[in-house]
Amino acid sequence: MLRTHNCNELNFDNIGQRVTLTGWVDTIRDHGGVLFVDLRDHYGVTQIVFNDDSLLNGITKEYVILVEGNVTERDPDTVNPKIDTGKVEVRADKLEVLGPCKMNLPFEIDASTQTREDVRLKYRYLDLRNRKIHDNIVLRSKILSYLRSQMEELGFLEIQTPILTASSPEGARDYLVPSRKHKGKFYALPQAPQQFKQLLMTSGFDRYFQIAPCFRDEDARQDRSPGEFYQLDFEMAFATQEDVFEVAETVVYNTFKKFSDKPVSQPPFKRITFADSMLKYGSDKPDLRNPLIIQDLTDFFATIDFPLFKGKPVRGIVANCAGRSKKFFEDSLKFALSIGMKGLGYLTLSGDEYKGPIAKFLTPEKKEELTNLVGIKEGETVFFICDAISVVNRLAGEIRTWLGETLEVINKDTYEFCFIVDFPMYERNAETNKIDFTHNPFSMPQGGMDALLNKDPLEIFAYQYDIVCNGVELSSGAVRNHNPDIMKKAFEIAGYGEEDVKAKFGALYTAFSFGAPPHAGMAPGVDRMIMLIAGEETIRDVIAFPLNGNAQDVMMGAPGGVTEQQLREVHIKVRD
Repeated sequence: MLRTHNCNELNFDNIGQRVTLTGWVDTIRDHGGVLFVDLRDHYGVTQIVFNDDSLLNGITKEYVILVEGNVTERDPDTVNPKIDTGKVEVRADKLEVLGPCKMNLPFEIDASTQTREDVRLKYRYLDLRNRKIHDNIVLRSKILSYLRSQMEELGFLEIQTPILTASSPEGARDYLVPSRKHKGKFYALPQAPQQFKQLLMTSGFDRYFQIAPCFRDEDARQDRSPGEFYQLDFEMAFATQEDVFEVAETVVYNTFKKFSDKPVSQPPFKRITFADSMLKYGSDKPDLRNPLIIQDLTDFFATIDFPLFKGKPVRGIVANCAGRSKKFFEDSLKFALSIGMKGLGYLTLSGDEYKGPIAKFLTPEKKEELTNLVGIKEGETVFFICDAISVVNRLAGEIRTWLGETLEVINKDTYEFCFIVDFPMYERNAETNKIDFTHNPFSMPQGGMDALLNKDPLEIFAYQYDIVCNGVELSSGAVRNHNPDIMKKAFEIAGYGEEDVKAKFGALYTAFSFGAPPHAGMAPGVDRMIMLIAGEETIRDVIAFPLNGNAQDVMMGAPGGVTEQQLREVHIKVRD
């Protein structure tokens, strides 16, 4: 190696030794003829002292240099407790330039996170020198290694599945890859290893996992990276829903506990049905750190002559708004209007009386009933959300979040996990009025064939489940539909005939006809887990080379043009 030590390695035991260090020039400080350089590498920082300033002629920040010198103890008043090497320094008498920095920096490295994202991503290799972002990638590596070790300890076998596969309707747009050898035919990048991991179960493997790349042509969000993302994908043969939960709880809890100092909700995680989650939290991704709960007041208002709420679903949220100014309530109305509501009614309990525009519509008996129904206390306010059944829960959920954030009642120093269970198997498509799968079409319906034959499709639940943490969906999973007859009937209800199933999922359907074990699994999102553990607001800060929000790699210039010859080789003609 060019160096004898890393830049975080030196301590009192090295005093008097001659050492060689390499790294980037982080800062240069002139203290009256004595120059100080903070030398930075992957591991940390060491202060270098130059009594001969000629050694630094022409050297600027981000030069890559090699220095030699003796390790000495720092003066007590110059000790830096913020770095590992803060009690020592190297007095250099030799410097060699290994890599000059010939261009002006587009941003200061230590301030890169305050730079516009498009500039950061164009010069991502500089952004990654920022210690915070650099440490995120180190954290990512450690978490991936830990996840693998846990899965292996639990008896799972790591198996890679194909990247080039066939296009299948799995919920998002495919990335297509044209074939050179087969004119007019296309591969697709896998949206998930869904079919392959089920095929592995039919192949006789008992427990499979991989850190799986998934490719979906979908728009970016703070917690979703466009293009590719990674999952801890796992599947278990002869397993029930509870078996999957036990594995997921163990691995997820241990990972968050190991890599964060924040409290983590202990297994078993709360089980919340989809219906309860939508009603109480206004979302199927509830943030349980927010103590505010939504209540159904539809029946209460059914007997009250208040035209705006008549015959419509009504939700209520009780919050402690004592001492809040008139502007707070004006702001709550502005927010309600901004998300598509027509207004936001509320009542405040003051003494034995309610104050607010709706109070005059309530008899004394109804006021007492409301108090008992929602459990409101002196000084608290109950907010009312009323709209069509298709949107009222979502709107109530957004009001709940706004109140939680604005009133600062959300405990942001904890991780609160839950499972969302009992998802509806089917839903009615609002545009076509047809029955569609709500979630994963490969899920086993609760009640099996009997439910498919004898129940209203909209009343059938699936063995589907999500893990949610702090309002972020970490994982989806299901007990799989491994029976060809049940699968055929399930797709038939959604408007697909047996030939459609064979055409779209031929390998899986055929494989199940040769005897398939019951199996189940899930796939926690690795990027989202790391984002939460690192405390980042956007998923792109925990990925080494992410696409931007417009699905572009502005550093490499992707997507980009190709030559006419390349297009001809894969039988492609670009149309205007």
